Amino acid sequence: MPEILFFHLQSRPLEQVLPTILDRAVSRGQKVVVELSSPERLSALDDHLWTYSDESFLAHVTAAEADAATNPVVLTTKAHNPNAAQVRICAEGVRIPDALQDYERVVLIFDGDDPDALTAAREDWKSVRASGASASYWQQDEAGRWEKKA
Repeated sequence: MPEILFFHLQSRPLEQVLPTILDRAVSRGQKVVVELSSPERLSALDDHLWTYSDESFLAHVTAAEADAATNPVVLTTKAHNPNAAQVRICAEGVRIPDALQDYERVVLIFDGDDPDALTAAREDWKSVRASGASASYWQQDEAGRWEKKA
């Protein structure tokens, strides 16, 4: 069973935290697939990952590109694993996948200011805990640092 991490966004948006999470996974040699809920958000994050820092960029592709299978980071709107990723990130309303056994780590990033996202995250938390999978809950403090709450 994979490790499941719940990241509760409060003081910083997805655009600010996702590059750091992806950089860490890639630096550990892991492939990552990021599932987003809409083509519009996928397009916006695709652009953002190329320009989020003046010092660097995060090499990635979308699942629609021919070389998706060979890239360490793939953005998608579908519940598939186009690059045989070890890490799955679910964001923008995407729920924890049923096929947990396909991953070493699954990360759910949800917006703490969105009541629907909070409700869905609580449902996923209960489901994951009931399955016996290892789960941890992380919340941002006022400075944007992650604090483990459960």
